[in-house]
Amino acid sequence: MSDKAIVSEEFARKFASEKDTPYEAWVRGQGLDIISAHYVPDLKTVELKPWARREGRGVFINHEASRNSNDCYVCEIAPGGKLAPQRQLFEEMILVLDGRGSTSVWNDAGKKLTFEWKAGAIFAVPLNAWHQHYNGSGQQPARYVGVTFCPQLMNLFDDEDFIFNTPRDFAKRFSGEPDYFAAKGEQDGFLLRTNFVPDAVNLPLITAKERGAGGGHIRFNMARGAMASHISQFPVGTYKKGHRHGPGAHVIVLSGEGYSLMWQDGEEPTRYDWKPGTLIVPPNNYFHQHFNGGATPARYLAFKHSSIRNKQGVPLSWISRRLGGNQIDYADESQVVRQSFLDALARHGVESKMGPVYEAELPTLPPKPAAA
Repeated sequence: MSDKAIVSEEFARKFASEKDTPYEAWVRGQGLDIISAHYVPDLKTVELKPWARREGRGVFINHEASRNSNDCYVCEIAPGGKLAPQRQLFEEMILVLDGRGSTSVWNDAGKKLTFEWKAGAIFAVPLNAWHQHYNGSGQQPARYVGVTFCPQLMNLFDDEDFIFNTPRDFAKRFSGEPDYFAAKGEQDGFLLRTNFVPDAVNLPLITAKERGAGGGHIRFNMARGAMASHISQFPVGTYKKGHRHGPGAHVIVLSGEGYSLMWQDGEEPTRYDWKPGTLIVPPNNYFHQHFNGGATPARYLAFKHSSIRNKQGVPLSWISRRLGGNQIDYADESQVVRQSFLDALARHGVESKMGPVYEAELPTLPPKPAAA
């Protein structure tokens, strides 16, 4: 959807019946709002409404560029309460924002597991498995953010009963393995094979020099699903390389203070300040860049749609534009980017550590492509 190409109301009425998708109509039928935004300052305080289907409170957050790929919603469980049991033919990944509690997961074969969680935990709901969330506190609400493939399924089938009430166990995804939600995992490159992370804020990461400035990184493939997710962290006085990718990357800040720039190729960037709990969702193919503007390391979690990769399996968003990828080398970024970063650090009395990073990159730079 574009806000730039506006026609007359008379013209627009001829397409009025085609404006809303089945997904948008379904959300309205839930009695909930869609916050159409690619930036939410604080998920922990965003306003919620009663959600009868889930027996909790919720709101959906997805702008036009992600509404047809994957969505995001925030849900709250009342003190001492629980949500209604649910199963669904779409994937879902969850980050607990506030509170503590537990989740039960079971299938039609009778296999059932229950695990506990608290703020900072990440887990995935296995495809079409029954699940129910419980608040473990009698005094405080529990709140989480979920990212799902619901828009794709709802727009494809437009059949709520089929999506939420189909009796089918996907045994390759979940068959009641006793350690399914155990807080452990097997490391394979950047990938940590696990279905549960108890503390995303303090999870050890792997050095990812390819992203620049000595940051840390780790990736997940939870519940054997297709939805990607990763955690990135970058030190004080540094920032990541700018890059772009497809729609639906939901970036949630876990720790630190800073800002992000987002822009279309050839346009000036827009700045978005963040802190723990901030959500940023870059529109499809927008460049974006994350800056640690504070006095502590900055860490974020990204739930996202799959990325376009090269034939070696490397995401193009990790590969230099000089090699045909979608990542901007430090040497090729605007001087405005560097000056705005220095200004942000000055406000916190922090010195930039980027000088040696710029110098270290120079010998490794691929040659610029010849002009056409």
